[in-house]
Amino acid sequence: MTCTAFNLTTSPLLPSRPTRLRNPHPTLHPFRFTPKPKRCRFSPNATSLDLPLLPFTLTEVLVPSECKTLHLYEARYLALLEESLSKSKKFFVHFVLDPIIVDDSLEEASFAARNGCLVFIENVERLEVGALVSIRGIGRVKIIKFLQADPYLKGVVIPVHDTLPDNISRLNPKVMQVKEALCSLNSLEIKLKAPKEAPLQTQIANSLMWAEKELQVDCDETFFPSLAERVSFAALQPVSGSSQSELLKLQQEKLKAMELKDTMHRLDSSLQFVKDNISMVAAKLAIQSVEMK
Repeated sequence: MTCTAFNLTTSPLLPSRPTRLRNPHPTLHPFRFTPKPKRCRFSPNATSLDLPLLPFTLTEVLVPSECKTLHLYEARYLALLEESLSKSKKFFVHFVLDPIIVDDSLEEASFAARNGCLVFIENVERLEVGALVSIRGIGRVKIIKFLQADPYLKGVVIPVHDTLPDNISRLNPKVMQVKEALCSLNSLEIKLKAPKEAPLQTQIANSLMWAEKELQVDCDETFFPSLAERVSFAALQPVSGSSQSELLKLQQEKLKAMELKDTMHRLDSSLQFVKDNISMVAAKLAIQSVEMK
């Protein structure tokens, strides 16, 4: 598991209900730390990066290729945003806080920092109160050290990648199967009734398009997943009109996918997940067709 354990003073956890526009943990007061000398964050030969860290609950894990919009309005998180834009080349780390039990006698809450994902800021819309920030998951990272607690978390991260098979060409047929299944799912999904304000492009199509293109962001390439790895994550996107139970299943699939280190295994799991969604959307379309008669 790619996680780092640390303590927080006892405080309410983040809201358990996932939401697209949200504000992160309201009362973070982590560990003591000793400031380290600053160094070049984006050296071509870097194997680690010093970046701002933004915590979420286990219900809001972000996977590579996924796009998400945050509503940031607290001063500390607006400061994090400004650092990301001005000093960190539009990057920060999205990670989840997993409560763990270390010692029942301790009064402090203990957490593990899991499922870190390096994110790129694609767009910022300034509001009267705060800002809407569109982010894109780039690749998995592990937090190996925390550098500061105030005004927001900051730490050192290293890339996390799958272990590649001896014969990489074995992945190509499976990648094509996942891509074809995603295109079929997208074709069905766009036929579902949706509100007029809904985007014309589905999240599945958006993530697949991003996964297939050459990454054009200014960052150490060791943090970029392979094409096969990106496609394996692109399948894990919500379908329009998903129920709460369907969204819960998606979150469980995302958590499992983030822990896997075998690209072929994740491709197999993603392919089955997409096939299940194809069957689910086809059933919804059949019901929709009957209701329209």
